[in-house]
Amino acid sequence: MASTEGARASWSGKWAFILAAAASAVGLGNMWRFPYLAAKYGGGTFLLTYLVLVFTFGVSLLLLETALGRKTGQSAIGAFSSFGKKYTFIGVLASAVPFIITPYYCIIGGWVTKYTASYVAAGADALADGGGFFTNFITSNVESYVWMLIFMVLVFVIVGLGVKGGIEKANLFMMPALIVMAIFIALYTLTMPGAVEGALYYLTPDFSKFSPELVISALGQMFYSLSLAMGIMITYGSYMRKQDSLTSSVVRIGCFDLGVSFLAGLMIVPAAFVAMGSGEAVASNAGPSLMFITLPSVFVDMQGMAAVIGFVFFLLVLFAALTSAISLTETLVSIVQDGVKCSRKKALGIVVAFVVIAGAVINAGYNVASFIEPLGAGTSLLDLADFFSNSVLMPIVALLTCIFVGWIIKPKAIIDEVRVSSKFSAAGAWTVMIKYIAPVLVIVILVAYVAAQFGFFSM
Repeated sequence: MASTEGARASWSGKWAFILAAAASAVGLGNMWRFPYLAAKYGGGTFLLTYLVLVFTFGVSLLLLETALGRKTGQSAIGAFSSFGKKYTFIGVLASAVPFIITPYYCIIGGWVTKYTASYVAAGADALADGGGFFTNFITSNVESYVWMLIFMVLVFVIVGLGVKGGIEKANLFMMPALIVMAIFIALYTLTMPGAVEGALYYLTPDFSKFSPELVISALGQMFYSLSLAMGIMITYGSYMRKQDSLTSSVVRIGCFDLGVSFLAGLMIVPAAFVAMGSGEAVASNAGPSLMFITLPSVFVDMQGMAAVIGFVFFLLVLFAALTSAISLTETLVSIVQDGVKCSRKKALGIVVAFVVIAGAVINAGYNVASFIEPLGAGTSLLDLADFFSNSVLMPIVALLTCIFVGWIIKPKAIIDEVRVSSKFSAAGAWTVMIKYIAPVLVIVILVAYVAAQFGFFSM
C-alpha cells in the first residue's frame, strides 16, 4: 500500500489478488453447509452439480464484479455511480450487504475462536456434551462478547496493516495452512473403521437424488460461497493491476472454492458417517449444530487423537472465518474511504466502531435480548440479519447488477475491460449468461430462499 494516507491500495500482483479473493470465498459456508448439502443430496450428484454451476454462473458473476471494480477503480458505490448518479442506489444496496454481514460473522468467528482455545485448555471431553457447552457459551452475558472482541481484534489488526502488509501476508500464510490441515484431517479420518464407506457415500453420485431442490440448493451455496453481490469482488477488483488477467484469475478463484469445499466434505461426511451410521443421519445436521455440537462428539470418539484433531479442525475453521471476515472488513474500509473521502486510517476507525457496536447488539439476541424472536419461535437477531442479507438483499443486488451490465451499460463495457489483459474468447457465452441466464437463476434463488424461510418450500 502506498504511504500516502488517502492513496488507494493495490495488490502486489495477480496471485496476491487470486489468493485474497479465494480466501474471501473460503469461509464458514464451505465448512458447515457444503458437507451437509452433499450428504443430503446424493453425494457425488451434488458435487457434480456444484462444479457445473461454479464454472458457469459463478465465474461469470465473479468476472463481472472484478472487471467492474478494476474498470472504475472504486468500491461498489463509486463503481456504479461512475456511470451516472441515478445508478448509485445499486452500489448502496451492494454496500449494505457487508455492513449487515460483518458484525454477525465476527460473532460466529468468536465462537470458533473459543472452541479452538477450548480444545487446548479444556480438552475434547468438555466440548462433547451434547450441546450444553455451546448453549452456555453463546448465552453468557460476558464470555460470548469477550470472544467476539478477540476475533474482531485479530481482523482489525490485519486490515489495519494494509492490503500488502496485512491482508496479503495473512492470506499467504493462512490459505496454504488451511489446505494442509484439511488434507491432514481428511486422510486421518479415512483411517477410521467405516470411514471409507462414508467417503464412498460422499463421492459416489446417486442420481435418484437429483431434483430441482438439489439444483436450487447447489445454486444458493455457490452464490453465497463465492462472495458474490456483497461488494467484495468489486473492491478487490479495484485493487487489481491492468496487466493481470481477469479470466484466468476468476477461474482459479472458482477452483480454490471448489477444492476447499470438496475437502471440507471429505473431512466431515466420512467422520460423521462413522459416528451416526448413515448419510441420512449426517444430512439431518446443518449449520452451527453440525460444527459446534455434532463434530465435537465425533472427535471425542477418536480417543487419543481427539484433542489434536479437534484443535486442528477448529484452527482450520478459524483461518477460514478470519480470511472471510478480513475481506468483509476491508470492503467496509474501502466503501467508507471512497464515500467520505478520508484517509484509510480514519475509515478503519469508523468501521471498527460500527462493527463492534452492531456486533454487541446482535450478540445480545442470544442473552439479554433473547426474548426477541424476529422470524418466529427459536430465532435470533443473528438469524434476521443473515436472512435479510443473504436471502433477500444479495439476490436483489445480483439481479440489479446483471440488468445494469447486460441491458444498461451493455456487456461490451465489461468485455473491453477484460480484454485489456485477456483474450476472452468466451465473451459471447458470457454475454448470454449475464443478460438472460443469470437473472433467471438469481430470481430462483431469491424466491426459493424467501419461500423456505416462511415454510412454503423445503431447503
